Amino acid sequence: MAEALQFWRTRIVSFAFRQLRDVIGSQEQVIHRLKSTMAIQEEKFVSKEEYEAVVKKLEEEKAAHAQTKGLLAKETEKLQFALGQVEVLSKQLEREKQAFEKALSSVKNKVLTESTKKDKLITKCNEIENHIIKQEDILNGKENEIKELQNVISHQKQIFRHQISDFRIQKQQENYMAQVLDRKQKKAGGLLSTRGFKGLGDK
Repeated sequence: MAEALQFWRTRIVSFAFRQLRDVIGSQEQVIHRLKSTMAIQEEKFVSKEEYEAVVKKLEEEKAAHAQTKGLLAKETEKLQFALGQVEVLSKQLEREKQAFEKALSSVKNKVLTESTKKDKLITKCNEIENHIIKQEDILNGKENEIKELQNVISHQKQIFRHQISDFRIQKQQENYMAQVLDRKQKKAGGLLSTRGFKGLGDK
């Protein structure tokens, strides 16, 4: 950018000076011709009116030449001022360009950092989700095992209840049989005692 501005600044200055130099050169040629004409007229003994006309024209050309020089000085001053402004603006533009590039680089780095963080978070979330799915599968398996164990325990309880009930019945039967046998034994023992006493009496 700075090189381009420098190139155009040089072109503008060169063009302006060429134009003004051509104008001044043309005016100097006119003045030279007028002086030559005056010298020739003096040699030919021109009339006073012609001489005064030539002198007047020469003065007018001199005045125009001086005016052109003044205009050249003013335009040169304006051009130098404009070039100074271009230089200031070029430096300001370069500073703004550098600041923009710096800010853009900072934003790019920030975006890259945030993107990396986002990718890491997505990866971590996926890992956690997979872990949760695995844990849910494990828990479901455990729940199924627990249900099976509960079914087994429930079945065993039923079997145990039946066994206890059978055991109680058997125990009751055994007690009843024992009582019956005991009563029979007692009854048989009483009969034997009675018969013994009777036999002793008969003798």
